[in-house]
Amino acid sequence: MKVSIAGGSGLIGQAVTKELLSEGHQVVILTRNKSNKKESDGISYVEWLKKDAFPEKELEGVDAMINLAGENLNSGRWTSDKKKEILDSRIDATRETVRIMENLEQKPSVLINGSAVGFYDSSYSKTYTEDDREAGDGFLADVVKQWEEEALKAPSGVRVVCTRFGIVLSAEEGALKKMLPPFKMGAGGKLGTGEQWMSWIHIEDVAKALAYCVTNKDIQGPVNFTAPNPEKMKNFGKTLADVLNRPFWAPVPSTVLHIVLGEMSMLVLEGQRVLPKKLQENGYTFTYPHLKEALNDLLKK
Repeated sequence: MKVSIAGGSGLIGQAVTKELLSEGHQVVILTRNKSNKKESDGISYVEWLKKDAFPEKELEGVDAMINLAGENLNSGRWTSDKKKEILDSRIDATRETVRIMENLEQKPSVLINGSAVGFYDSSYSKTYTEDDREAGDGFLADVVKQWEEEALKAPSGVRVVCTRFGIVLSAEEGALKKMLPPFKMGAGGKLGTGEQWMSWIHIEDVAKALAYCVTNKDIQGPVNFTAPNPEKMKNFGKTLADVLNRPFWAPVPSTVLHIVLGEMSMLVLEGQRVLPKKLQENGYTFTYPHLKEALNDLLKK
């Protein structure tokens, strides 16, 4: 298959590109500037989201489109301007993806569009699956709701999958890498109460599950990209300390995180227990269903 990817330079984009190539697919990466990109076997580049760029001319014959483009949630305090950028970048990229599809003579069979478990309300007691249709309250839930609504405007006949990512674990970048320094120094501890849920997923399972959604025609609509065994934040910290053979003792109070991170503190202080019901019902088998084996793989290579 020929698969286009927007957001191909990010953590998830790079991982799914590698996975698709390993399965024998061709990958076309959408980029704002291809002059500094080097094409290789199986990978080509097409410019988009810039004046006088008409990517549809080069995307005819694409079988699937993956849209992961959007401003990084962790790249600065959530000022009003930052929040606008987080929302607008996702809406603009998704609208452009839909516009491209509308202008293709041969429509792709599927659109895989990024999303997040932030759709669901934070809760200590509830368990969420794709059967829970009501969006939560707050900024992230509102972003996800609008993001998914744009994706669902895809042309008739295009299968749409909205990938609700949990916290993606990777040793290279993302949440885990930012957590490592204090733990390696022996100063790791629970964040806030520690009772909040952390719905996590190994980057390898993200890539494999994305490729699985591309080819599995029965999967559509919202799909939770989380491991089947979420952990409370305190258990995550204890497991991380154990894998690193370090102590787990220095809690970080919620008030401190609010002061340091502002509204962005909700990413670590609030959580929800989210299960990958749809992936499992459709036959996907997780390579890393349990946290300890996932962390061992990532941190002991």
